[in-house]
Amino acid sequence: MGFQDDLEKLRSHSGDTYVRYFAEALERSEEFREDYAARINVVKHNQMPFERSPDGLIKHIVHENMNTKECCIEIYMQFLDPGKATGKHRHLSEEIAFVVEGRGHDLHWDVKFDCEEEFSWEWQEEPREFHWRPGDFIYIPPYCIHQRVNDDPENEARVIVCNNTIIRDMGFDWFEQIENAEGF
Repeated sequence: MGFQDDLEKLRSHSGDTYVRYFAEALERSEEFREDYAARINVVKHNQMPFERSPDGLIKHIVHENMNTKECCIEIYMQFLDPGKATGKHRHLSEEIAFVVEGRGHDLHWDVKFDCEEEFSWEWQEEPREFHWRPGDFIYIPPYCIHQRVNDDPENEARVIVCNNTIIRDMGFDWFEQIENAEGF
């Protein structure tokens, strides 16, 4: 006897359990390609909206709601008032940041996890501290609780933040705001 028994052969030709998953995927892909062709290639400075977010003041450079051709990365500029900090948050994707202006430090509470029977997450009690200044690149590991602090009591800091959205789009939308920025 082969892989299919006689009952399975009969069911496969009966027509009572048919769906359109494959055909629907083709239709969605065609709609996406038509929509994609109309999306913008260049985002002008006046098309980049500001947001007073739980993480502080940010300017969206590329975001999925901005109708750009970029589908995998979100980028924003973070503004840090003199002597102030962002909120604390964590997300399953890695994050990178580039310091445009200012000096300060990042606090990272790294995660330890186990998945013998179910996911178990623990974060370091004390954060690691990473100092930065203009031109520096900052790496934030996956699911690390992190916070950015402007060490200059007189001048604003600006940091470009980049996040990959692929992990979220794969179904792992684990993004939590642990603590809001002061005043937000």
